[in-house]
Amino acid sequence: MESQVSQPGSEAKSLLASKRTRRRAIMDKVAEVSVTVGGTMVFVALLLIFFYLLYVIKPIFDGADVEPVAAISYQNTDIATLMVGADEQNEIAYRVLVDGQVDFYSIAGRQLISSFKPELPHGATVVSSARSKPNEQRFALGLSTGEALIVGVDFGVTYPDNKRTITPRLRYPLGETPIMVDEGQALNNLVFDYIDNRVGFAFQNDNGLWKLSRLEGEENMMTEEIEWYSDLTVINDAPDNAFTALMTPDHRQLILPTSDKVFVYNIRDTDEPELLQVIDVKNGKSEVAKVTLLAGASSILISYDNGLIDQYFQVSSRSGRLYQKIRHFENDSSVSSIATEFYRKSFAVVSPEGELSLLYTTSQRNLFTDTFDIANPGALAFSPRSNALIVEANNKLNIFAVDNSHPEVSWSAMWEKVWYEGYPEPQYVWQSTSGSDDFEAKLSLMPLAFGTMKAAFYAMLFAVPLAIAGAIYTAYFMAPKVRNVVKPTIEIMEALPTVILGFLAGLWLAPLIEEHLPGILVLLMLLPTSILVSAFSWSKLPAKWKQRLPETYQEIMLIPVILFVGWFSFAVSPAIEVALFDGNTRQFITNDLGITFDQRNAFVVGIAMGFAVIPTIFSIAEDAIFSVPRHLSNGSLALGATNWQTLTRVVLLTASPGIFSAIMMGLGRAVGETMIVLMATGNTAILEWSVFEGMRTLAANIAVEMPESAIGSSHYRVLFLAAFVLFVFTFIFNTIAEVVRQRLRERYSSL
Repeated sequence: MESQVSQPGSEAKSLLASKRTRRRAIMDKVAEVSVTVGGTMVFVALLLIFFYLLYVIKPIFDGADVEPVAAISYQNTDIATLMVGADEQNEIAYRVLVDGQVDFYSIAGRQLISSFKPELPHGATVVSSARSKPNEQRFALGLSTGEALIVGVDFGVTYPDNKRTITPRLRYPLGETPIMVDEGQALNNLVFDYIDNRVGFAFQNDNGLWKLSRLEGEENMMTEEIEWYSDLTVINDAPDNAFTALMTPDHRQLILPTSDKVFVYNIRDTDEPELLQVIDVKNGKSEVAKVTLLAGASSILISYDNGLIDQYFQVSSRSGRLYQKIRHFENDSSVSSIATEFYRKSFAVVSPEGELSLLYTTSQRNLFTDTFDIANPGALAFSPRSNALIVEANNKLNIFAVDNSHPEVSWSAMWEKVWYEGYPEPQYVWQSTSGSDDFEAKLSLMPLAFGTMKAAFYAMLFAVPLAIAGAIYTAYFMAPKVRNVVKPTIEIMEALPTVILGFLAGLWLAPLIEEHLPGILVLLMLLPTSILVSAFSWSKLPAKWKQRLPETYQEIMLIPVILFVGWFSFAVSPAIEVALFDGNTRQFITNDLGITFDQRNAFVVGIAMGFAVIPTIFSIAEDAIFSVPRHLSNGSLALGATNWQTLTRVVLLTASPGIFSAIMMGLGRAVGETMIVLMATGNTAILEWSVFEGMRTLAANIAVEMPESAIGSSHYRVLFLAAFVLFVFTFIFNTIAEVVRQRLRERYSSL
């Protein structure tokens, strides 16, 4: 019996093959797990970005919140209250009585801590009192002797032993001695305003006549004392039944409301006040209950006894700037008290039943409504930081904590037209900051979204024809040797930093286009025409001439044609400008055609961003066309089809999913582009399709304004909302691209 003898070499080979198989299986498993984990992490990262954006954005759509903090009982319940308020830290509240007495209360201790009363001249009594705009925290006393005393509420802050101490006090901007306004005449129904050594007073005398007085203060060079010079005028046609009076802080307008009309006077010239407008505010059987000025004194708020509140501000018309009703707010019951914030466009109202509401004019939002134990309220005021409300009711100062961080933001304010103060009509406006404290924030995202689409549209209009046509020719017609040079050269353009393209576009291309605009237009017409003529001429040349230039390098013959056309276009540009546009094309476009021309415009952006997008579209589309199986094109040619028929009916249809993906990838790149748009446009947030005007995109706006925005502010969160909108735009484009690509692949996969 023969014994089987094993081959040592075969066993070694078998063992080695087994190890290789196990190693390959392990590597395959590692690769599978790595790809799965990597894909999952990318998906998780996208979800985290998505939810973080929502986390930052959510607070701007939350309403306000008001909670009671303290109720402080006070004495002197038989004397009416002129105004109430608090310090910036909401530690001390105050109550000003109509006779000038000021009581300060500790909010934490709920007790009176100090009381002051201005000293009046012998024999003088207070016959009227008036308060200034909220942020000044001043009041004036009209005396029976024709004098007026202006008093301010102040809070001194010191830090003894490193502990903050707030000391309430009174300040006298014009001195503790009253100023004579109208000697011998009582100052009834007084209204005043004081700015920069200039004081304006309006009042009624004992005969019911309205008078206007303005005092100008000048410093005496010798004594360094302020000397006052006054003008006094009677307003002859003023209504004697006006129940209050308002004066704008710029001393330009005096507003006298009655039960159904509001009389507006131009008081710039004290000697000749003129009736500017009579506003008919009659609202059915309802009568005007309260009239006040909104922060900034550009708008008038008028409340009626049926709970309706109207906002009026001046709008340009043929008769000049006149007040016009802009918007209204509805309240369930009548308004007993109304107060405006120091700087923002929020205001609060309280009904006789104690229903407290917070509203905001620009966004037209009702931010908060609830009923508290503050029936039959009296004076009402915000704290300086608008984070507290002081309501006088039930012989108490009721203190409320207010959380109202983002009143100016609403869906309508961001995506619909809004009528802003001073504007002739509702508009889409983005203007997030201003030098004025009472600035009305304009946070419409429509101009930014429009600018994003506009920049992408002109970039794609420039890039898609060039990129797709170049990809078709390179993949289907170009010789392999030339393709091996051209394709990497174009693809390497994608590595060029966009900041360089933006720099060149803003500082070199934009002035070049402005200076040679006729030449640029001629170039756009002659360049494709010359290429087609050159190709047609080449096709008609005798065969022996064609053979002199190798077929591999036929494309090179276009280089001198393109260079000559470019030189010729710029050479004839001055002549065309003189002959057709009187030597100044920009002036012709602006003055004769009425089209705004910005040096950095959509045309510049389209060219610069187009060059940034072309490599992306070209590379993907060229790969898709080149990857079409050769047996499809060869079969078409074998059946008698021409190269053009094969290209249009076989190759392009088969490659259409890849071509569409290339276009959508380029669009996504254009939508998210930042630096080119930032440097090559004027960054003006306008809604104009004109190719000669600029735009502001979402990405560029974020790059410009994010470093300047205060963390947690409405501006900051709206910028995150802009990023979220950009995120959604990109997601939508990519989703559409994938869906269309899959359907095109299914449709033409049978080829």
